[in-house]
Amino acid sequence: MVRRHVLQLNESSGIQDIGLPRWQLVLCLFVVVIVLFFSLWKGVKTSGKVVWITATLPYVVISVLLVRGLTLPGAFDGIKAYLSIDLRRLREATVWIDAATQIFYSLGAGFGVLIAFASYNEFNNNCYRDALMTSTINCVTSFISGFAIFSILGYMAHEYKVDIQDVATEGPGLVFILYPEAISTLKGSTFWAIVFFIMLLTLGIDSSYVKFCKPPRFPSYLSRGDDDDGDDGNNDNMGGMEAVITGLADDFQIIKRRRKLFTFCVSFGTFLLALFCITSSGIYVLTLLDTFAAGTSILFAVLVEAIGVSWFYGVDRFSDDIQKMMGFKPGLYWRLCWKFVSPAFLLFVVIVSVTTFKPLTYDEYVFPPWANSVGWGIASSSMILVPLCILYKLLKAQGTFKQRLAYCITPENEHHLVAQGNVRQFKLQHWLSI
Repeated sequence: MVRRHVLQLNESSGIQDIGLPRWQLVLCLFVVVIVLFFSLWKGVKTSGKVVWITATLPYVVISVLLVRGLTLPGAFDGIKAYLSIDLRRLREATVWIDAATQIFYSLGAGFGVLIAFASYNEFNNNCYRDALMTSTINCVTSFISGFAIFSILGYMAHEYKVDIQDVATEGPGLVFILYPEAISTLKGSTFWAIVFFIMLLTLGIDSSYVKFCKPPRFPSYLSRGDDDDGDDGNNDNMGGMEAVITGLADDFQIIKRRRKLFTFCVSFGTFLLALFCITSSGIYVLTLLDTFAAGTSILFAVLVEAIGVSWFYGVDRFSDDIQKMMGFKPGLYWRLCWKFVSPAFLLFVVIVSVTTFKPLTYDEYVFPPWANSVGWGIASSSMILVPLCILYKLLKAQGTFKQRLAYCITPENEHHLVAQGNVRQFKLQHWLSI
């Protein structure tokens, strides 16, 4: 029913057969974009209140679905399958790639949002405690959600008299096809469907509602968000699309002066692009974006950030900054991870993810070669900016090639060392220290 009535996969022969958007889904998409636009437009005046609902409601819904799922026949078979660990799978590189991608995607590492979150804190905030709490809560939430999902999978396997692996799927198919199909078989299916999709809606809105700001001149609770240019959302912004809007507004004054108009243009452009995902081949477009948009590219981004902080900025400087904030330096374990373990692991995962790539598929449909090329184009569109930015900085700097390179890998407050010719000995001591 979901495949034929909602997704209309039967009317599409593949990703090349786009078709027309369904008007029901267009209306739903339009409502969501309108909500996002007014949230981004109003900024801090509404987002702080909305987060109390969008951040807590999913936990309530997951708890309700978990309790309901555990009461279904076959649920404990699904739980048993969920807790069964096949250690032989750890030898497969794709398992590590999927795990790393999931962690970075769920935590938001590499997207720049966490940096913005941190800038909203006061200088002496205990970032060590926050980092551990955020990571722990994220992993515990995912672990508990697994019980809710596999209890439903066990129920479906019981109903269809098949094994768990025959009904289990991954990616968007699990959320938009399998889970709704399972809910439709329950008593009071309309109620459970409403609850489930409200949870999905709040999760999506929450990713755009989460509030952050640039380093403020005053503590966050004293900031009113009133700017000299009349822009009431410049110092208090939200995650998701707002990260893009604010970044461009900071670099281009014309966008900053016409922020509301630019926000409308971004929202409208997002609406137009999202129309491809609600056509008869929309699930193929969504699968393509889900695979390439935040897979290898996000791992590459985090790798570059890890190298930049640990080797160019330096673990010693980074540790000194943390000591100024919290009163103590991070332990040797963290410094070794930052300098060696994390960059090495990320480099390994990035290389393996590229070399072991297989042509994209969705169920029995195999994507054509040109679709995989488009996907890699999407993935490389962000990765290519790193070498382009490096080349731009090198060409912009003055002096010999060695001096230009030294300027690019040395913090601005130490550029005088380059001019004095002391950078070689300084960088050697700096790179060897942890």
